[in-house]
Amino acid sequence: MSTSPRVLVVDDEDDLRDLLEITLLKMGLDVDGAADLRSARAQLAAHEYDLVLTDMRLPDGLGLDLVREIAASGRNLPVAVVTAFGSAENAVVALKAGAFDYVTKPLQLDQLRMMVQSALKLNVPSGPAVPSTVDSRLKGQSAAMQALRAQIARLARSMAPIAITGESGSGKELAAREIHAQGARADKPFIAVNCGAIPEALMEAEFFGYRKGAFTGAADERDGFFQAANGGTLMLDEVADLPLPMQVKLLRAIQERRVRKIGATAEEPVDVRIVSATHQDLARCVEQGKFRQDLFYRLNVIELSLPPLRERLDDLPVLTDAILARLSAPGGPPATLGPGVLDALRGYSFPGNVRELENILERALAFSNDGVIGVADLALKGARLAEPQAATPAPAPAASVPVEAPVPLVSPAPAPAGERMPPLPDLSVLPSNLPAYLERVEREIIVRALDQTQYNRTQAAQLLGISFRQLRYQMQKLGIQEPEG
Repeated sequence: MSTSPRVLVVDDEDDLRDLLEITLLKMGLDVDGAADLRSARAQLAAHEYDLVLTDMRLPDGLGLDLVREIAASGRNLPVAVVTAFGSAENAVVALKAGAFDYVTKPLQLDQLRMMVQSALKLNVPSGPAVPSTVDSRLKGQSAAMQALRAQIARLARSMAPIAITGESGSGKELAAREIHAQGARADKPFIAVNCGAIPEALMEAEFFGYRKGAFTGAADERDGFFQAANGGTLMLDEVADLPLPMQVKLLRAIQERRVRKIGATAEEPVDVRIVSATHQDLARCVEQGKFRQDLFYRLNVIELSLPPLRERLDDLPVLTDAILARLSAPGGPPATLGPGVLDALRGYSFPGNVRELENILERALAFSNDGVIGVADLALKGARLAEPQAATPAPAPAASVPVEAPVPLVSPAPAPAGERMPPLPDLSVLPSNLPAYLERVEREIIVRALDQTQYNRTQAAQLLGISFRQLRYQMQKLGIQEPEG
């Protein structure tokens, strides 16, 4: 009894069906044929298949109907469709309906073989659930994260292009890596490209490669991103930053699944799954003429939206535990959160999302005493750390104010009882570089405190009301060193 994978080919054109069957037989597969939907349904009822390859237009209906029926049945069966050349809309509709992938007429057999190989890798019995190994940014048990992980698992079983949206720091690249890791391409390359970081003059060479001598400085032949990701996944991060001329070339490479190196005369096939990401609204970029509509539809077949951290604050305990476990020194005591820290974090809006949480905890750990992070170590801006005092009502505005009238400086709040608070320096002339000015002031204050204590850092920290670790961190940041001798 044959143990070869079995494929059902559905096409009403005898010549094309024969070509497909011969090609698949040469790959060592068992093949059955059907000329219409009725025959295909009968074959599916009588046999178990590992792949279905169907034409879009059949005498008694659409191949799309077969795609939807198989998807609704819950069978572990990938379906690929054959579409006419230039019918991008049909391919997108099929992918959204649940098709694994598509090939276009006239058939290019090398692309067909690559697609079949990818599909058959996916058609394996599902075993017990594998414990999640995702990065800390994708951890959490909130409803939003459970739904996200379930969607990632579904998307991993398709070749459909995915557009990942979400704010900066929400984990878009990590989600793309997880889709790759759970799919049939896990053992192949994952190449992430920041489209906004490549100079426009170098884009074509970086994406498609070049031949030796193709231009001045091309001393050797080099592969591009598409060749490097062949068989795997190519992630286009910040894809909205691509200039329009490059968008045209990228669209053709995605549609044709072929690229031509600079200086080459022939194209070469590439088999990559495209995952794109951006924090911008691509649909709005299309309306503004900054992004091609046809490329938008090619990339945005399935959208995966990542929730911001402020919408899943219930995940903070899990996230902070994972981050602190990573930040703790090997062999040392584990870093922990002191009283009130989680409440303080819940009162913060996290504009930078989980990436900002990581940075906050890493900085706070450097300031903390004995690895226990306190509320003050967080140095959060705008968090609800305490109930605000009632503000003094502002005076009513004058009837008319000259445009050139100077804006008065806000008076500083009074210092809490028991704290020394020297008067502010003369602010009649504002600094032109605030960060550099504040750094200079901070450096001078720390150096004066060290001078007063003969560079006893413990006493200097007490004098300034900060921890020893905070002082040491600031000295390293500002390059303050104890004088020799």
